[in-house]
Order: sequence, then C-alpha cells, then structure tokens
Amino acid sequence: MSNLPPLPDVSALRSDLDKAIGRRQAAQEQRDETVREIKQLEDEEELLSLVAALFRKMIDEEITEGVAAIEKLLSEGLQSVFDDQDLAVKGDIGVQRGKVSVDLITHETKPDGVVIEGSTDDSYGGAVTTVQSNLMRVIVMLRREMRPLMLLDEALPAFDSNYIHNMAKFLAALCSRLDMDIALVTHNPTLIEAGDKGYRIQKKRGEALFRPVRGGSVREGIAS
Repeated sequence: MSNLPPLPDVSALRSDLDKAIGRRQAAQEQRDETVREIKQLEDEEELLSLVAALFRKMIDEEITEGVAAIEKLLSEGLQSVFDDQDLAVKGDIGVQRGKVSVDLITHETKPDGVVIEGSTDDSYGGAVTTVQSNLMRVIVMLRREMRPLMLLDEALPAFDSNYIHNMAKFLAALCSRLDMDIALVTHNPTLIEAGDKGYRIQKKRGEALFRPVRGGSVREGIAS
C-alpha cells in the first residue's frame, strides 16, 4: 500500500466543475425566465388581438349604423324634394390604407326599371348636391350633439321653381322634427313663406334695418 502513488490534486477540476454547474443553473434559470416572458408576451399578444378585433367590430357596427342613418335621411330628403324622381343614397363601405372609407352613391331608378348610379358631384346636378350637403351638416350637428342651428346664406341657388317649394317644406319639417332652427338669407319668396318668421333687411344711414314680413308682431330692429 505504501507504494501507491499519491492522489492527484483535483481541486482545480472541482472548482471548474462547480463553476460549470453554476453557469448551467444560471443558464437554465435565464432560459426559464425567457420562456415565461415569451408566454406572457404571447398571452398579451392574444389579448391585444382580441381587443383589436372587438374594437374593429364596434367601429364597424357604429359605421354601419351611422351609414344606415345617413342613407335614410339623405334618401328621405331627396325623395321629399325631388318627388317626381326615384332617388336614393347608398353607402359603399370599404377599407383604404387600413382605414375605413365610405363613399355615398346616389341611385336613380327610371320608370323603365333602369338604375343609374354615381357620385353626386359627377352624375347629378347642383340641386341634388345642395340637398345632400345641407343634410350632412344636420347629421354632423346631431352626431356631435351640437346646438341644432344651421345658417344658410343664399345656400339654395341651384333649385328651379319645381323643387324649391318642396325644399322649403322639407326644411320646415326638419325644424319641427329635430327641434332645429334655421336662419336663412334668401331672395326667394317661396322660402320666405315657409319660415315661421321673416325679415326684410334694408340699409338706412349705414345701418341694417330689419322689418318683419311675416310672423310675430310688427317691429323694427337695427343692427350695426
């Protein structure tokens, strides 16, 4: 037994082994932490995808409902004013560059059943455009809960005598239904007759003199 060689010193190897085990444990812990982070990110991604889908659905429903309301009001307005034509408005909803877009298309059904459609500006006259643009202003006021007041300064120049009476009646009906006020500056006697109150503005000594022409008691008002 005394002839056996002395055991080698393995302290350095044991130290290296301990370091390797420590690095392995640290790497394992880092891997486990990374796996947990990945799982958390995957869960967050799934949740965000669901939230985004929910928002898209809510937006789509709101847009669809809004477009339906716009279609109804614009079609009603066109049919009330142009009562000898079968006009209606349809909304074409699409997506452009990731954003929802809506194009309003005017449809006209002829007596023979032929349907003509196109954008109002390109396919129809100024009177149709005027009706739709003014009604869009009404829709914006209602959607934004603004005070229902519309100011029109010679805003109906494109109407001929066949339709101006219908337009006056429709504006009066809007005021009644929506509790809305319309202040209209016009030279057209048909529009004046449709109003609850009317005033003739005359310039006198550099001031504007208001004289009532219908509605209310006779009185004068002066505005600088």
